[in-house]
Amino acid sequence: MRIAKRAQAGTLQSSDLMVLVEPATLLVVEIESTVKAQFEHLIRERILQVLDANGVTAGRVRVTDRGALDYAIQARVETALQRSAET
Repeated sequence: MRIAKRAQAGTLQSSDLMVLVEPATLLVVEIESTVKAQFEHLIRERILQVLDANGVTAGRVRVTDRGALDYAIQARVETALQRSAET
C-alpha cells in the first residue's frame, strides 16, 4: 500500500488516539502521548506492525495518543491508511 494523500482517523478523547498519515519519501513515525515515557516503545511497535502488514515503506505517521489500547492503535492506523490509499 502506498500513502497517496493526507488522511486521518481517531479522536483526541481519553483512551483514544488521532492518527495522521501523509506522503513522504522516508518512513517517519512521530508519537506524542500522555504515557510516552512508559509506553512509547509499545505504541511504536504496534504502529510499525500495522505499517509492515500493509506494505507501507514510506510516509509520515503522526500519532497523538491519549492512552489508547493496542486494538485501538491498530484500528486507527489501518483506517488512516485505507483513507490515504489511491482509489
